[in-house]
Amino acid sequence: MQFGIFDHIDRRDEPLAPFYEDRLTFIRAVEAAGFYSYHMAEHHQTPLGMTPSPNVFMAAMARETTRLRMGPLIYMLPLYHPLRLIDEICMVDHLSNGRLDIGIGRGISPYEVAYYGVEPDATRDMSEEYMDILLKGLSSKSLSHDGKYHQFTDVPMELEPLQKPYPPLWYGAGNEQGARFSAQNGMNMVTLGATERVAGLVSLYADMWEAAKDQPRRKNGPVTDPLVGVSRHFFIAETDAEAMRLARPAYDYWYNSLVKLWLIHDATPITGMLIADYDEACAKGVCVVGSAATVLDKISGQLDQLAAVNYLVCQLAWGCLTHEQEMHSLEMFAAEVMPALAAR
Repeated sequence: MQFGIFDHIDRRDEPLAPFYEDRLTFIRAVEAAGFYSYHMAEHHQTPLGMTPSPNVFMAAMARETTRLRMGPLIYMLPLYHPLRLIDEICMVDHLSNGRLDIGIGRGISPYEVAYYGVEPDATRDMSEEYMDILLKGLSSKSLSHDGKYHQFTDVPMELEPLQKPYPPLWYGAGNEQGARFSAQNGMNMVTLGATERVAGLVSLYADMWEAAKDQPRRKNGPVTDPLVGVSRHFFIAETDAEAMRLARPAYDYWYNSLVKLWLIHDATPITGMLIADYDEACAKGVCVVGSAATVLDKISGQLDQLAAVNYLVCQLAWGCLTHEQEMHSLEMFAAEVMPALAAR
């Protein structure tokens, strides 16, 4: 069992400069605790994400850490020019001494891409073409491509990644199509949602990983022993009652940030397997809250049902939790939950 962090880096009601400093302090503690990788979201024009340029934030992370891997989950591919993204990926991979993980996708919000002049209905086709360009550019000295959205002829690839043939790929799978796509393309996978639904997706991914063993990207890519992850909101306090008291408003605050763009457009939020109601999120295993002993018991029960999961992705900083509350929760998770889970 490996442990990772997922972070929307969603905004609290405070200035950004100290907010970023607090997150870097948190990240140094994450590394010291022995986590494997730090995955961050990319969002735009919303308080849900204060790292709209993940590469800028990861450049700072690279100078603050020495062992912790890092990566977006995901790069919103339709918002990038592929050549620039290739260059920046190579830069971050070298700045971090080969610790970059590449999560790719198209995002969940039609409003975020529309603000950039991208037609939401085109993002699936765009993402698949851009992924093709990205992987060719990262693994060759010259790039040629003749597609619907971009055409390149013998473009020199002056930069190359430190990790060969390219950094490990990650995918956030919200449905069966995503589980198949990530396995067929040789990607590590992270999913979320109710435990029963997660069980089906990770089982499908495991089956597809074996079935796709001769697919070129699965066969020749950098991921040989895939990490199959489930993401959960965690919060630990001294008692169950105290944890529940603090987590409830923090979850509401986080979810309101998530759906803000839908609400200001008078639309019904389409957020996949994310759950609006805090009590329902706890009941379905999406939100795991309590004392360290309670959290260990709850997540152990989930993992008993998720035999294919070997990567627990922890969202430990979220909503309106204070920096001090997040740090204390992290410390208790690292001291009292991680060792017991690692020994499973």
